[in-house]
Amino acid sequence: MLSKNNLLSLYQRLFDTYGPQNWWPANFPFEVIVGAVLTQNTSWTNVEKAIINLKKKGLLSLEAIHKLDHISLAEVIRPSGYFNLKAKRLKHLCEWITMQGGMETLQSYSTDEFRNSLLEVNGIGPETADDILLYAFDRPVFIIDTYTRRLLKNLTLIKGDEDYEVLRNGIEANLQADYQMYNEYHALIVRHAKEKCVSTSDCLHCKIETTVLR
Repeated sequence: MLSKNNLLSLYQRLFDTYGPQNWWPANFPFEVIVGAVLTQNTSWTNVEKAIINLKKKGLLSLEAIHKLDHISLAEVIRPSGYFNLKAKRLKHLCEWITMQGGMETLQSYSTDEFRNSLLEVNGIGPETADDILLYAFDRPVFIIDTYTRRLLKNLTLIKGDEDYEVLRNGIEANLQADYQMYNEYHALIVRHAKEKCVSTSDCLHCKIETTVLR
């Protein structure tokens, strides 16, 4: 069962094992937004290739993607996979941001208003919306991804089939609304997900998952 104590204990265990992660890997907020869409159903390695393509062509900006035609955008982001679908979603998102008045206007929105509006954009689901809110706009929302579900289920803190909003609200209800902690917590979970168990005394995977949380 989720509680303040076991969630904080898990966070501390992750931090002590892996250290600070300095995430999300982006240079400015709009790059985070693009990455959040491109990372849907693919690895970050593929996303990086697509973002490099955008940078090389001078297209990594709200204005450039908004003006670019669908076919050209899809070709540039091809390495990210599902490139036609993702080009469509990026175009929808850039159109929405532009209609709101741009990135600076979005900063004035309350987190709930911002999130609800994002979820109305075609192709933007809860996880992508929360990626954008947390990493591009420093809003205290806890991201629920496959890695988070797997870890919490392995530690018997959840069943694993909870609704996204139920699980997000359950975690946020037990933690202080601190975007810096949420940022680090999610990044640490992603880092842990990449670790393979080697069943030795210095196994990082085992340090996280084999001791009962109190």
